[in-house]
Amino acid sequence: MPDNSAETTFAWDDVDYESIYQGKPPVEGSDVSLKATPWDIGEAQPAVVELERSGKFSGEVLDAGCGLGENAMFLAGKGYRVTGIDASTTALDQARQRATERGLEVEFVQSDATRLEELADERFTTVLDSALYHCLTPEQQRTYAATLRRVAKPGAHLHLFCDCGRGGFRLPQSISEEDLRARVGPHWDILDIEPARYVTAFTKESIAAMDLKRLASIGLTVKPDEIEVDERGRAIGQVWYLHAVRR
Repeated sequence: MPDNSAETTFAWDDVDYESIYQGKPPVEGSDVSLKATPWDIGEAQPAVVELERSGKFSGEVLDAGCGLGENAMFLAGKGYRVTGIDASTTALDQARQRATERGLEVEFVQSDATRLEELADERFTTVLDSALYHCLTPEQQRTYAATLRRVAKPGAHLHLFCDCGRGGFRLPQSISEEDLRARVGPHWDILDIEPARYVTAFTKESIAAMDLKRLASIGLTVKPDEIEVDERGRAIGQVWYLHAVRR
């Protein structure tokens, strides 16, 4: 599978995640708004729920790129000690508010995911990345994989979901299986990489109201005819699911 990330001139540094969480245009100088935070569905990702049901979480959990904290709060509600990290103060403020309203205890920490200087070495038994990896540059992805290894205990499990460049949503930097093996593999023993489904906040109706040409101008290609929906009408993105163990 080709490495599409090398073929695009799109720069991830152009994306302002604070603006996305505030409902503003995601790229400075553009008036294109996503109308919603695409990954905020108001609950944990079904794929994460299924992992927990299957016994794939244990010990202390790190949710890397936790955003508005839905996955972290779901896991905390199941009795895990959870730390959620994100670079966005807006997202973390909202996550803390949601956790307080639900009576859940989660440690939310503002941090650069490629450094995690606020976190101790060999602390976590399970690491979750629910769609952060593909938001990093290739070099950041390598550093990030090494940083996650540092804060994980030997034998810790990594569950990582990232865009695979298939389906009705296409990001400007799609990740191939070869990318994952080259950038994550040096730091983690990869057990499996397989296709998975990722629920978004969009519906076919909201997509029909979008200006697709303007979205393409900020690097997001949407192909309505290729979009699947779940039983609640929510649009599904196609992703990779990587499962690895910290050596």
